[in-house]
Amino acid sequence: MRFSEGPEFTKGHGTQNDFIVLPDPDGELELTDAHVRALCDRRRGLGADGVLRVVPAGAVPDAPDDVDPDVWFMDYRNADGSLAEMCGNGVRVFARYLVEAGLVEQSEFPVGTRAGIRSVRTHPDGGSTVDMGAARIFGDSAATHGGREFAGVAVDLGNPHLACVTEADLDALDLAEAPEHDGGLFPNGVNVEFVRPTEPQRVRMRVHERGVGETRSCGTGTVAAAVAALRADGESTGRRIVDIPGGTVQVDVTETTTLLTGPAVLVGGGRLDAGWWRQVEGG
Repeated sequence: MRFSEGPEFTKGHGTQNDFIVLPDPDGELELTDAHVRALCDRRRGLGADGVLRVVPAGAVPDAPDDVDPDVWFMDYRNADGSLAEMCGNGVRVFARYLVEAGLVEQSEFPVGTRAGIRSVRTHPDGGSTVDMGAARIFGDSAATHGGREFAGVAVDLGNPHLACVTEADLDALDLAEAPEHDGGLFPNGVNVEFVRPTEPQRVRMRVHERGVGETRSCGTGTVAAAVAALRADGESTGRRIVDIPGGTVQVDVTETTTLLTGPAVLVGGGRLDAGWWRQVEGG
């Protein structure tokens, strides 16, 4: 079967948090909310938790002023089409794509995001370490789910998180529905993490992401989980191994920043059908 030529795409995932990568080196791709929703739909599209458009920062109107216009920018959209500031798993997949596509030659390079520049160091195994920036705790709050209240800490990693350290059975949580939260503290919604310590320096996490639902992993969420777990242990810096349904990552929290290390996999790619692309545009 031959398809009329639409946009190129690559499918990838970071600990099973999956994304569709759309290269747009000239900044000419018209990517609507409807396109994103259709692409991410697991029945009528390719299926993904989000879309990563690869574009020079200079072609992104809402790119932060301190991001160099020539830096590759991760224009990240949630599965519902909404814009997102940052995605730790997405950055790793984005970085792996840049390397494999020959768009960068060095092993360390900057990636532009709506949360600012993120420095990436790639590893021979395809994974990477991302400097996620400082984690800012901005309050204590709680999530209500299944008739139960879970105390948590509000963490800003460029996007908002409510990380709840708990002894509850994480497998018993039904995260099909979004947990309730303080709309005043999180006016634009929040990613909610349920974090259970399993052994010294190791935790398990499940997450409900705003605009997506439960995902197999959330990069910024694992950092928030590590920060919350350290805080529960009376610590402000240190390392935590975080097990999520999609795999395992390592988070290092220092006095000045946080580092996320984990895998990135590119599954395959091709071209979207131009007729399908036109059909879903705007609706």
